[in-house]
Amino acid sequence: MTEPPTVGLADIELAREVLAGVAIETPMEESRWLSALAGGPVSLKCENLQRTGSFKTRGAYVRISRLSAEERAHGVVAASAGNHAQGVALAAQLLGIKATVFMPEGAPIPKEKATRGYGAEVVFHGRYLEDALHEAHAFAERTGAVLIHPFDHVDVVAGQGTVGLEILEQTPDVETVLVPTGGGGLLAGIAIAIKAQCRVLGRPEVRVVGVQAAGAAAYPGSLEHGGPVALSSMTTMADGIAVGRPGDITFAAVRDHVDEIITVSEDALARAVLATLERAKMLVEPAGAAAVAALLEHPTAFRTPAVAVLSGGNVDPLLLGKVIRHGMAAAGRYLNLRVCIPDVPGGLAQLLTEISAVGANVLEVAHERISPTLHVDEVEVRLQLETRGEPHAQQVLTRLGEHGYRVLS
Repeated sequence: MTEPPTVGLADIELAREVLAGVAIETPMEESRWLSALAGGPVSLKCENLQRTGSFKTRGAYVRISRLSAEERAHGVVAASAGNHAQGVALAAQLLGIKATVFMPEGAPIPKEKATRGYGAEVVFHGRYLEDALHEAHAFAERTGAVLIHPFDHVDVVAGQGTVGLEILEQTPDVETVLVPTGGGGLLAGIAIAIKAQCRVLGRPEVRVVGVQAAGAAAYPGSLEHGGPVALSSMTTMADGIAVGRPGDITFAAVRDHVDEIITVSEDALARAVLATLERAKMLVEPAGAAAVAALLEHPTAFRTPAVAVLSGGNVDPLLLGKVIRHGMAAAGRYLNLRVCIPDVPGGLAQLLTEISAVGANVLEVAHERISPTLHVDEVEVRLQLETRGEPHAQQVLTRLGEHGYRVLS
C-alpha cells in the first residue's frame, strides 16, 4: 500500500508565515487547580480564544490560500459539525472565495449561525459528519468546487501544527502535551512540530497524547488494526471530535509521531467543561475540554510540566446548560434521595431541618404514600439536593443515618 504524503517541520514553519496576521498566537494560561491535581505545573493552551473560536482557522486558511486562481473561481466546499465550517467560511471570506458548507443534522445552532455570518452557504445533510462529508464530495464533483477536508490534507495538518510551535515557545520545559482528537489533524500537526523541534533543539522528547471521547474513539481500533477503520456508530456530547474514521494522512502521522491515545468518559467531559468554566473562567465546548477531562480522570498519569490544549469554545447554550447539569451530577454536586419519614405532622419539616443543618440546598421535593416498601405509618420523600461535592453529599447521608432516617437510595 502506498504511504500517504507527509508533513515536515519546514511545512509547518511555512504555514506559520502564511498565517501571520490571520490567526492569533493564543495565550498559554497557568492552571493552579489542575497543577494541584497533577502534582506539577499544568498550563492551558487556549485555542478556544482563536478567531472563530477554535484552532480550525489555521488549517483552513493555509489550505485555501494555496488554491490556484482557477480553483478559487469554482469556490470551496466543506463538511463540518461547526468549527471547521467557521474556519473555512472565514478563510474564504478573507480570500474572496465562495464557500458552501455541509453540516450533519443537529449541528449546534451557534456554529451554523456563525458560519452563515462569515458568508458561507450552509446545507444540512445526514446524521454524522461522514454523511455530510460524502455529500460534500458529491457537490464538489457536480460543481467543480474544491473540497476542503476538515483534517486529511497536508496543508491542513501543517496549519494545525503551528499550535505545536507556539506550545514549545510558550512552555519550553513542557514534558507532556494532551490534545483533543477526532480525525487527528490537530494531534498530527502538533506531534510533528514538537517532535521535530525537540530534535532541532537537542532537548528530551516531549510526550504527545491524543484524547478521544470513549463513545467516538476511532484511533485505538485503527492503530491496533494497522490502518484506518470506521466505527459502526458513535455516541458523545463532544460533536467536535465525533469522527468515525481517521484520515489516511493523519493516521500515518499519529502512528509515527504520537506516543499514546487515551479515551475519556462522558462524565469526565461534562466535569471538564464545568471545571474550566468555574476554575479557569473559560468557556470550552465538550470536545475542546477533552484534554482537561483526561487530567481529571488520570491526574497523576502524565509527566509535568504538562499542557492541555483547549481546542474550541463554540457551544450551543442549550447544550451548555445540559452539560453543566451533567457535570454537577458527575462531580457529586447533585444528590437524589428517597427517604422514609413518619407520617405525622411536622415529619417533613424535621427532615428538611436536618438537611439544612448540614448545609445542603433542596431543589425538589415529592411525596410517595403508596409503595410496597413503606410501612403503613410511613411516607417516602423524594429529594433532589444541591451539595458542594461528594464529601459534602456523604455528610448529608451520614447525618440522616445518625438521626434514624431510612434512606432507600
